[in-house]
Amino acid sequence: VVLKDGTVRAVLMVSSVNFDLKSEEEQNAMVGAYVNFLNSLQFPLQIVVQSRPLNIDEYLHRLEVTEREHSNELLRMQTADYRNFVTDLVHLERIMSKKFFIIVPYAPGQDNKLKFTDRLMGLFSTAKAVTLSRDRFENYARELNKRAIFIYSGVTSMGLQARRLNTQALIELYYNSYNPSLAQNEPLSDVNKLSIDE
Repeated sequence: VVLKDGTVRAVLMVSSVNFDLKSEEEQNAMVGAYVNFLNSLQFPLQIVVQSRPLNIDEYLHRLEVTEREHSNELLRMQTADYRNFVTDLVHLERIMSKKFFIIVPYAPGQDNKLKFTDRLMGLFSTAKAVTLSRDRFENYARELNKRAIFIYSGVTSMGLQARRLNTQALIELYYNSYNPSLAQNEPLSDVNKLSIDE
């Protein structure tokens, strides 16, 4: 991601773990690995937790298709009961899905801090096109890749899995984050099929 001030970010989606189900030794090992990870950082990062109501419409549709295809009446009835149970469970309990992200920044010359008033005015300024030369972008991308690999190795040392989001995944993440209700009814198309006017 290239921000309007010319700095760049990488976004890693990280798996979760049920800490309570771990033994005390496993919990202590994970906490120790997390402390080591935090102490090894030499740059800031952002951890984002996104909670959304669980959407299982596609799963329910597959169950409905399976229910219709069963030739055995008993299996058809059991599938229908199961589908109704899952539907009721999700609607009554408001089950949430959680996604975890680590945002890795690279901002060269970060020592030149902007004054508070300049940052405040930047929040209210209109959107503008970000221009970054190809050489500068490639240099920033190399440095950002080093940081992302460092974070990836730190996260995997804790027994978690991480994946760096590509352009399509980033667009879907921002679309879903800023349009949560619209995203359920109108899913975003593939980024390769979008036309960009220059």
